Amino acid sequence: MNSIIQHIKKVALAGLIPVVLTSCLKDKPFPLYGNKPTPAVDYTFAATADSLQEKTYTTFLSANGNYFVQNNAGNTNYNYWPQAHTLDVFTDAYLRTKNDIYKQRMKSLLNGTRITNGNKYQNEYYDDMEWLALASLRAFEATGDNDYMNAANILWTDIKTGKNDNQGGGIAWRKSQLDYKNTPANAPAIIFAARLYRLQHNADDLAIAKELYSWLKTTLVDPGSGIVWDGINGDHDGQISKNKFTYNQGTFIGAALELYNVTGDAAYLADAVRTASATIKDLDIAPGGLLRNEGQGDGGLFKGILVRYLTLLTLKDDVAAADREAYAKFLKYNAETLFVKGISRPDLMVSPDWKSKPSGTTDLTTQISGVTMMEAAATLKAAGKF
Repeated sequence: MNSIIQHIKKVALAGLIPVVLTSCLKDKPFPLYGNKPTPAVDYTFAATADSLQEKTYTTFLSANGNYFVQNNAGNTNYNYWPQAHTLDVFTDAYLRTKNDIYKQRMKSLLNGTRITNGNKYQNEYYDDMEWLALASLRAFEATGDNDYMNAANILWTDIKTGKNDNQGGGIAWRKSQLDYKNTPANAPAIIFAARLYRLQHNADDLAIAKELYSWLKTTLVDPGSGIVWDGINGDHDGQISKNKFTYNQGTFIGAALELYNVTGDAAYLADAVRTASATIKDLDIAPGGLLRNEGQGDGGLFKGILVRYLTLLTLKDDVAAADREAYAKFLKYNAETLFVKGISRPDLMVSPDWKSKPSGTTDLTTQISGVTMMEAAATLKAAGKF
């Protein structure tokens, strides 16, 4: 390879051809984030989001049209919680494009989720219900359709039954395990309660959000770094699981931000910034500045959830400019890397490892994380952050 490059350089110096080395260097690792992974790439984030949305819809929609299946290789299993995040990305697309096709898909998925779930929205897992409640509330705000608000209220009534004094407070993970508390069952509940308070001004919702936040910060946030741990008493031993999952960082950032939005208390915003700044520098979470591969299955969704809430913080003008710029730089690097390296073309499937093309099957969860990243990138680019 070296002799070939030297020959090309010599010819180029003679004025015969331009120096083009990208094909020889294409397998080199990316530099630290902030530098483009390849030169002169036209990052068409909005158009790519459109294409990914369409391919996701046609590839993963179930035969009866009611839900989205587990993977692109014939596994038609119904999993509850990815439906909520699929509803979220449809809402992203509707807000970005105002195309009624997304509004139709949103409503069809809400109804289909209820039908497939035994003609009810509730299920065994409090965190699952919180994801659907959050997505439904966003869909309500986007469309004004009261069916989404009705779903959100039904879910919220059931979610609140999970709050108890085991482990000092918080909402349980599931109905049959009321003494296990974790971040995924509490941070999204805080986001939901704060947003519901903003819409309905019910003081009880704000009180619950503050109570849960106090418990979560005291129990599952590392006081030294601001990194968010996963849960407590999962093995019935009272111990804390200190796993650093990306989505736990994201939902805590979102919880702190939403409480700041409705209270104006700067301490909440400071918490959001502290955790966000720690997250983008943590080598376990984002080695080299790129969000790590957390596999497929449930883990396939984790990165997208962090991206969603970090994007909201990046767009918040009350955050110091230097912090907003750091988050935008981080998100830009992840979006550009995924755009160039992590999406197969022309089939438009997404890899769980954003620096490598997908190999084998693609799960719905993994695909939705990629769609979320492209939608976020389109939003940030339109806002002048990229």
